[in-house]
Amino acid sequence: MASLALTTPLNIRFRPVSAPKPRLPISLRLSPRPKNPTTTSHRPALFILPRRKLLTTVTSASASASPAPPGAQPAWQGAAIKPFLATIATGVILWLIPAPGGVSRIAWQLLSIFLATIVGIISQPLPLGAVALLGLGACVLTKTLTFAAAFSAFGDPIPWLIALAFFFARGFIKTGLGNRIAYLFVSLYGSSSLGLGYSLVLSEALLAPAIPSVSARAGGIFLPLVKSLCAACGSNVGDGTERRLGAWLMLTCFQTSVISSSMFLTGMAANPLAANLTASTIGMQIGWVDWAKAAIVPGLVSLIVVPFVLYVIYPPTVKSSPDAPKLAREKLAAMGPMSKNETIMAGTLLLTVGLWVLGGMLGVDSVTAAILGLSVLLVTGVVTWKECLAESVAWDTLTWFAALIAMADYLNKYGLISWFSQTVVKFVGGLGLSWQLSFGILVGLYFYSHYLFASGAAHIGAMFTAFLSVATAMGTPPYLGACVLSFVSNLMGGLTHYGIGSAPVFYGAGYVPLASWWGYGFLISIVNLAIWLGIGGIWWKAIGLF
Repeated sequence: MASLALTTPLNIRFRPVSAPKPRLPISLRLSPRPKNPTTTSHRPALFILPRRKLLTTVTSASASASPAPPGAQPAWQGAAIKPFLATIATGVILWLIPAPGGVSRIAWQLLSIFLATIVGIISQPLPLGAVALLGLGACVLTKTLTFAAAFSAFGDPIPWLIALAFFFARGFIKTGLGNRIAYLFVSLYGSSSLGLGYSLVLSEALLAPAIPSVSARAGGIFLPLVKSLCAACGSNVGDGTERRLGAWLMLTCFQTSVISSSMFLTGMAANPLAANLTASTIGMQIGWVDWAKAAIVPGLVSLIVVPFVLYVIYPPTVKSSPDAPKLAREKLAAMGPMSKNETIMAGTLLLTVGLWVLGGMLGVDSVTAAILGLSVLLVTGVVTWKECLAESVAWDTLTWFAALIAMADYLNKYGLISWFSQTVVKFVGGLGLSWQLSFGILVGLYFYSHYLFASGAAHIGAMFTAFLSVATAMGTPPYLGACVLSFVSNLMGGLTHYGIGSAPVFYGAGYVPLASWWGYGFLISIVNLAIWLGIGGIWWKAIGLF
């Protein structure tokens, strides 16, 4: 039992805890553990895991090793019954309701399956990928979609870019480069969890205008870094330490990624689409400087406020770490110079990021750059194909995200989104309100209808023109209406775990439960709308947008 406790993966702690008897320090798995526990240093580590946690681990491990009593029935390993029945009931009830006028029967059937799949993803009677696969199976079985249509999004580059990001993260951590960079961050900003979070937020915002794929920024750069930071600070998935730092850090990095995407024309791949639709709808151009000028003030306020709000309502359990910077510097010194694999990993990362930045000029898209980078890692043996196959979260995320993209895409193709837009437009236009109130209602409906979308580009393509046309017809200054709809086309991605490319990346890390992800996503959406329509409105008035 004692040996098991000593060989359990343990973590660095921020603050020493006094105890009547000295305890063995708990260190991050950066170097081989000493075979003789008596040789371990008694200097306090950054974190210390409570003794009760060790005993629980040992007890549970011992219990799992004991044989089952004779005649005992094996535990049920299938779907959780109540959530599964709720998922089926949602689809059946909606299926049996007659389709509204103007909606084709096949579009209504697809909506029934789509919403049932969403309920299943939230209640999780099975893993997310399995739920999504059942949804696609239902589409094909009922002939709502052909097989080719149901699985069409598996050819979409975004789900693959997200999966590739997990493979990059494996190499980043395996080589030790992630630990090295994590310790560097901790040595500079690690005296507080809040300071660490803001350093990541600022870094992401600085990269946003240069890397026009939020999926690439999140998956290729920040997910590996954040996972390494979480491990360095003793916050891991599955051992009860998620809330120590990782849950807050993952949610903060995600919610601020949609803000930085909204601040620049090149912050998200779909932003130029909004600019093009603006030109074709109202005949006015939104240039790079114009976009940044209008978004910079509300964007910076959101980047400051949102991490702090999450820090208050979803706080990390470890907030201060006065000894962390010093101990992190010691760990960096102990690591010595970079290894060959670290150097290859760093060079590959620089190559991939360089292609993301210059890809537009070179004709190389984001997913091609990521495949090239992964190819280098595979050829050099930094990452093996077996390790890629073992990344179950990557394949699970690829499955459920591609399934939702396909269903959402065909909801648009079957005319349901067009019908919804026209219905909303008629309703708001008939209220006879001032343009300010009417536009506020339109923005809210445009924003929260994103629950039906798994892509910002799909949402913009389906609804942007209709909502901008109606807003203009009701007296909203055309350029103001176009800018606001363009900005919220990014911000609304923070609602769910599938609404924007960075969502499945950070959610897939496993630190935040799905209910918390959606709940805090809704709360932060209110904060963002208040900032952008309130403080943003004052700023836009000052610079002459209306």
